[in-house]
Amino acid sequence: MITVELALRLRRAGLEWNPASGDRFVIPGRGMDADVFVVSELTIDVHEAPTGPLLRFNGTTEWALDSVEQDAVVWLPSEGQLRDALGPRFQALEPVGDGFAVVIERNGGTERHVDVDAERAYARALLAVLAG
Repeated sequence: MITVELALRLRRAGLEWNPASGDRFVIPGRGMDADVFVVSELTIDVHEAPTGPLLRFNGTTEWALDSVEQDAVVWLPSEGQLRDALGPRFQALEPVGDGFAVVIERNGGTERHVDVDAERAYARALLAVLAG
């Protein structure tokens, strides 16, 4: 799983999120930084409010949290979502020592972005693409 720091960097770089079932996210700054939530029609759904998308928590009457604005959460994109965001620039995923390298086409050549797991390597490659 990518780190919250990498996810924040992706958001700042312009990666947009349209919440869908199965998406993972965290709610930073509310004492729940380590808790990973998953959008699911049964427990967490997306509701379009006049102020923007809300992630609503269903069946959680013991919680003081009924909903949270999308801007207040940090999406943790999955390996497949990151690969899809790279589009045709993605060339390969390679094992490298204790980690992985994502090879992308960029500016007429290839680049390798390495990290300890595949999702983080994909995130680093996508950051490079989003940076231009």
